[in-house]
Amino acid sequence: MARVYVSSVIEAPANDVWQRVRDFNGLPRWHPRIADSRIEDALPPDQVGCIRSFRLQNGDQIRERLLGLSDYDLFCTYSILDSPMQLENYIATLRLTPVTDGDRCFIEWTAEFDCDVDVEADLVSGIANDVFQTGFDALKRHFAR
Repeated sequence: MARVYVSSVIEAPANDVWQRVRDFNGLPRWHPRIADSRIEDALPPDQVGCIRSFRLQNGDQIRERLLGLSDYDLFCTYSILDSPMQLENYIATLRLTPVTDGDRCFIEWTAEFDCDVDVEADLVSGIANDVFQTGFDALKRHFAR
């Protein structure tokens, strides 16, 4: 099983960052690699079980199911249902933790998935850098304003 872990600190209160990222359909508003997104079957974007279908800037389509969301614990967990990536059983969690020294936010994004060993290093690197870190960098820019 492949694992990805990326973490960072954002110079903003955790609740402010959470309000930006908690909308399961809101990726295009904060992640620069996402072109558009919609929730299937017109379900609320915070309903566990809802499915988001989104298009990347390069045209690739991905479908993901919301598995868990907590406004109290500041996390969301989701799985990939359909993707052009050569992986299976993908489960990821985006989690925020308040840093009380300076009212900052510790943010971490983790994923585990199965894949062939010959593509594992590329997938782990791509997800870590092109998805997770790119998202964190965009959040840092937004909250630096």
